[in-house]
Amino acid sequence: MATDRKSFRVLVVDDEASLRKVVSQVLTEDGHEVTTASSAEKAFSLFQEHPFPLVFSDIRMGNMSGIELLQRIKEHSPDTQVIIMTSNATADNTIAALRSGAYDYLLKPFEDIDLISKVANRAVDKVRLLEENSSLMKQLEQKNEELKKANSVLKERSLYDELTELYNARFFQELLKLEIAQSTRFRRTFSLLLIDVDHFASYNKANGHAEGDKVLSMLASILVQGLRKVDVIVRYGGEEFVVLLPEIDGDKALGTAEKIRAYIANYPFPKSESQPQGRLTVSIGVVSFPQDGTTGAALLQCVGDVLLQAKKNGRNAIMGGVRVL
Repeated sequence: MATDRKSFRVLVVDDEASLRKVVSQVLTEDGHEVTTASSAEKAFSLFQEHPFPLVFSDIRMGNMSGIELLQRIKEHSPDTQVIIMTSNATADNTIAALRSGAYDYLLKPFEDIDLISKVANRAVDKVRLLEENSSLMKQLEQKNEELKKANSVLKERSLYDELTELYNARFFQELLKLEIAQSTRFRRTFSLLLIDVDHFASYNKANGHAEGDKVLSMLASILVQGLRKVDVIVRYGGEEFVVLLPEIDGDKALGTAEKIRAYIANYPFPKSESQPQGRLTVSIGVVSFPQDGTTGAALLQCVGDVLLQAKKNGRNAIMGGVRVL
């Protein structure tokens, strides 16, 4: 039983009574205050009366699905963390849930009920962090609201790349420090992708910088649409992009990188026939924390080295550690 954690109000939604009982019992033993609902409609009614910070919901139920419930909850309370439970974890279902704002998902029947506690604990940590951030912001607002507003505008402008509307390198440096601190504290992993457009100088020379800027904007859109909402995409500089993949290990990161590489290699970018390979391609370096480094400087050095090796190996390639795909 997790006695060292703050008790949270948790809503468990499933049309199977036995499933509700199992999840409720585990969470209750962990010290949480659990409310149950047998349908998405009843769950949302309860949620509207008094929002819950944490929700476990089945994905298939009666008239309203778990995805619809998730979407309504997020519209009503964006900071609520929702864990989807499913016995049919297809790629489409998983992607739909994550894109709609789900924090995580659990497969049922549960092979190990300890997974319920583990995913709940991770979600609770995120809820607590959001609460702490909210509390800090309120304190700052009380001290000097006008100064906060002015600084917020300046900070917002300084953290984004104007061309792609992605976060910039300045933001990424601070984010990386935070991610390392959080991953060290909670013994988590994360991965970084460093993506570089192959022969981009040649593309600019052949087609002009205006066309090159269009390509960079298109690449940014492809990455945003193709990755999870929790992934952070950064224009690192020039034709380089960095992607931070929270709670993704090296093997999964290599798989993600390969999907990105293949998709871009086959994408009909304008005037890509001017490129040396007759198409526009990218090379990608992949590293993971803590295996490839425990500091920001070490991770960035490593990912830069493996990206360089991918380019030396002929470009349109990915590399992580000693593996090339």
